Amino acid sequence: MNLDVRDLELLDALAGGGTLQQAADRLFVSQPALSQRLLRMEERLGTPVFDRVGRRLVPNQAGARLLPRASRILADLAAAEREVGEVARNGDRHIRLSTQCSTTVSWLTPVMREMRKARPDSAIRVVNASDDDLADALLTQLIDVAVLTKLTPAAAQVKLTHLMDDEMLAVVASEHRWATRKYVTGPDFATENLILYDGYDQSRPNALPLPIPPGARPDRITIVPMLTELVVELVAAGEGVGILPSWVIAPYLTRGEVTAVRIGQRGDTRAWYAATRSDDDRAHVLDFVGRLVSHFADGATG
Repeated sequence: MNLDVRDLELLDALAGGGTLQQAADRLFVSQPALSQRLLRMEERLGTPVFDRVGRRLVPNQAGARLLPRASRILADLAAAEREVGEVARNGDRHIRLSTQCSTTVSWLTPVMREMRKARPDSAIRVVNASDDDLADALLTQLIDVAVLTKLTPAAAQVKLTHLMDDEMLAVVASEHRWATRKYVTGPDFATENLILYDGYDQSRPNALPLPIPPGARPDRITIVPMLTELVVELVAAGEGVGILPSWVIAPYLTRGEVTAVRIGQRGDTRAWYAATRSDDDRAHVLDFVGRLVSHFADGATG
């Protein structure tokens, strides 16, 4: 490897532009010493990383590729050091949690309160891990617990604890032609604009499968950010129909903002799981998962 941490720190110090002297001041070294360090690094890389424009250093093509990665690597190292420090001070009592249903996490608050009372030395941190494959994030130890419904091949290597079953519902405006229907089927989608979270964007790697019944061919599909309020507002305005889990749409149905219709005569249900690493037998992780199970067993999904 041609780069070390000092090289990454140099690149990070220069990422915002400016002069070598300014970077030297940030790193508490002399400007000549930093200049020599930069030259030696570029020699090892076999290419200049910056163009010299007067006294300023401007990233060239190589630098434009290298500098953002250097900053990310340093940030990851700093995060790892903080986590190791926390383990050294408090033991490994932290739970890093990620969920595929990041639009609705009100169920998490009461479980966190219970954990705080029962285990005041533990801490739960919600991690914004990519939801493309949370099971893989578990296996690579980026997170400790995942709440998921999409089972990728990596899920075969983790421990799955069933939490609940929910139902995917078609969500429409109160005046929509589906509003008085008991259920809809595939052909009903032929004239509709389907409004979906960007997690369903089929151009993404490992995208969620489209939540539509067999034979459904929507007239259009509109992809929006993962904001339930946005989907509901567009649906209520008559811009299209949405498909949302029953536990996500429930508060909006209570307020009468939109109407929900079953998909298919028997409905479209999904199972949700708490996933953990098979070899993670830490007491506070097992306790947290147990409290999740109890919470959902009581019928609390919101």
